[in-house]
Amino acid sequence: MSDRDTESRGGRDSESRSDRDDAARTDRVVAGAALFNEGHHLAARSVWEAALATSSDTGDEDAERLFRGLAAVATATHRAADGDPDGAAERAADAVAALASVSDSRGVGLGPVREWAERLAAAPKKAAAATAPRIRIDDATPAFDDLSLAAAGVAAPALARAGEPGDPDALATAAEFAREERGTGRTEFAELLFAYLRTPDARPQVAARLGDHVDREARKRRDVDGLF
Repeated sequence: MSDRDTESRGGRDSESRSDRDDAARTDRVVAGAALFNEGHHLAARSVWEAALATSSDTGDEDAERLFRGLAAVATATHRAADGDPDGAAERAADAVAALASVSDSRGVGLGPVREWAERLAAAPKKAAAATAPRIRIDDATPAFDDLSLAAAGVAAPALARAGEPGDPDALATAAEFAREERGTGRTEFAELLFAYLRTPDARPQVAARLGDHVDREARKRRDVDGLF
């Protein structure tokens, strides 16, 4: 293989990796928005903070500002609802500063988000009594019913990490298995993953079933590996 072929393949690999990273950030934008719109502000924050860490690693300053601002808005909203006006005002001011200079919003309608952050920063006690705006992305308002499998795989573990029933690691593994199911005719993990998000009253039972299914699938794979 010539040096030119090696360079060409390296360039394609780099572009492919960049595309995957960009798709993952988009999934986190949408998953975080759905969590926020469903009232799970701490879970939304954790998703956007994970995206922030990735953006910091890649040096994408504009994406970094976007995710820092969104995470701060989620934190401020939670603190206002939790009776911490000073904490809400502080984090809302951080959000205002971060979002002010975002040039690429990745489809997020930032106008209402900025206005909400400004209200929380100026009068958190009054704002706490109001309803936080629903975050729009490309003229849609994401909710659990609207998520792609990839975004659902981000949202479900975040929900468990924020205190909802279920093991976050098991849910993350279930999301991996669900992605592997695509094209096989099997939808077991995907269906349970969506059920976990969309049926809050049954969430403990669905989480338990998912955990059992993950354990069984993991054992099956270990048994197969042991044959070779």
